[in-house]
Amino acid sequence: MSWLLSLFNQDSVPHTLLIISLVVASGLVLGRVSLAGIQLGIAGVLFSGLLFGHFQISINQEVMNFLREFGLVLFVYAIGLQVGPSFVSSFFRYGLRLNGMAAAIVILGALITVLISIVGDIPMPVAVGLFSGATTNTPSLAAAQQALGSLPDISSETLKMPGLGYAVAYPFGIAGIILAMLLNKRLFKVDITAEAKSFADKQQEDAHVPIWKDLRVENPNLNGLTLRQIPFFHGMNVVMTRILHNGEVDIAGQDSLLTIGDTIRLVGEREPLEQLKILIGPESDVDLKQIATKLQSRRLLVTNKTAINQTVGNLCMLYGVTISRIHRPDVEFSPTSGVHVHFGDELNVVGSQEALNSIEKALGNSLEEINHPQIMPIFIGISLGVLLGSLPMYLPGIPSAVKLGMAGGPLLVAIMLSRIGNWGTMTWHLPKSSNIILKDIGIVLFLACVGLHSGDQFVETLVKGDGFYWMACATLITLLPLLIIAAVARLVYKLNFLTLCGLLAGSMTDPPALAFANNLSPSAAVSMAYATVYPLVMILRIIAAQLIILLVN
Repeated sequence: MSWLLSLFNQDSVPHTLLIISLVVASGLVLGRVSLAGIQLGIAGVLFSGLLFGHFQISINQEVMNFLREFGLVLFVYAIGLQVGPSFVSSFFRYGLRLNGMAAAIVILGALITVLISIVGDIPMPVAVGLFSGATTNTPSLAAAQQALGSLPDISSETLKMPGLGYAVAYPFGIAGIILAMLLNKRLFKVDITAEAKSFADKQQEDAHVPIWKDLRVENPNLNGLTLRQIPFFHGMNVVMTRILHNGEVDIAGQDSLLTIGDTIRLVGEREPLEQLKILIGPESDVDLKQIATKLQSRRLLVTNKTAINQTVGNLCMLYGVTISRIHRPDVEFSPTSGVHVHFGDELNVVGSQEALNSIEKALGNSLEEINHPQIMPIFIGISLGVLLGSLPMYLPGIPSAVKLGMAGGPLLVAIMLSRIGNWGTMTWHLPKSSNIILKDIGIVLFLACVGLHSGDQFVETLVKGDGFYWMACATLITLLPLLIIAAVARLVYKLNFLTLCGLLAGSMTDPPALAFANNLSPSAAVSMAYATVYPLVMILRIIAAQLIILLVN
């Protein structure tokens, strides 16, 4: 059995893989244990890591630092790709209000930290460590230590204080955010299913999903005109897909001739279609789809690289079809002729059987291709994110540079790349299953390493000295800002509970809390709110930690 003991005791690659795997596996089992109806979920990996660390079962420090940062980068990069397509519209719809509340949480936490240090007689270096740990923000701890080291006559013992405060506060920092979510759920008697449905209905309402109407041409001013000669169709983003003329239904094109008595099918948003009823004529009692003999509709996926970035007008002209709708993540719309198609777009195409077969070959329509991730764009995106996160930013009154770090940089880059969609034939699209795997592997690596790193000091700091007192003070830094702002969000702004959970997790830049909230419902509300506030909060927490050190001292 000596080989087994050496596997646990000697630093090696198999040793590292074994310990990390055991921490993750046992932590996920622990996360499934229910206590009073509460489960830790994926956060159980952190507490498993603390247990292993306490018994000195750990891994090489440099390897641990790498795995922790790499896991964090994978997690936030996958989150950015997931929420990026909805981030911009979400920011302008809810962003100012959400970011305002998130900033208030940061400011309240900083003020409570300073107050606790003064009134509670806690050294400021310890207090700023409590601030970082209670808000689960590692970059702010690094910023505070850097600011502390820049001060004159600072001893090595003083430089250790922020780390001790962080280790004591961090476990409840995660549990406290989850507790705040559960307290709000019970206090406001939240129905998760109803909240998810409410959010989905709101998204559907705001997305302006296209509908169709069959209108009978009765305006004499349109008699004898072609579709090309009628300007308001293009201006209203409405597409004419079919026309009933002389008893036959045919595909509508730019040269289709309108005459009195024709019935046309229009696809677009509800409001412009209602306006066009006044200009064209009333709704027809004829359903063109029912009487069409030559025309069919088919939903096709854009997976062929040669089709990427082609315009809708060019595709329609080449293959003699009409593209009435394009479905992208979280949005569906009626395209104009100048819209470029992206990889992964789902097109609703109307045409003859032969035309549909031809355009299907051109577009690809391959489920295998859409579910197969491109690896190179992932690492290009991560590289760009690391560069952005390492970029020093100098702010007035702050003596040291501020950086977005390995979390903020990749997140912002992923959001921007997901908005671009394609770069030539290279796509930033990541299949849903691949995104989930990337997120889960990233977060469990991060949590396992954080637990292993803090476990050897955690129990000793609690048992000896002021550990429990520090932890009690840290709970105030965690809970008070969250509960105050959550009450304002629900009572004043009537914020959706799932969006509120994303706000709370994002205001603490806390991936485990985000993972816990995501487990409550598959709705995108949590991740969208998290991504909306995360960039600002990350910067504010880094600045706040440095200000606490520099201004108070």
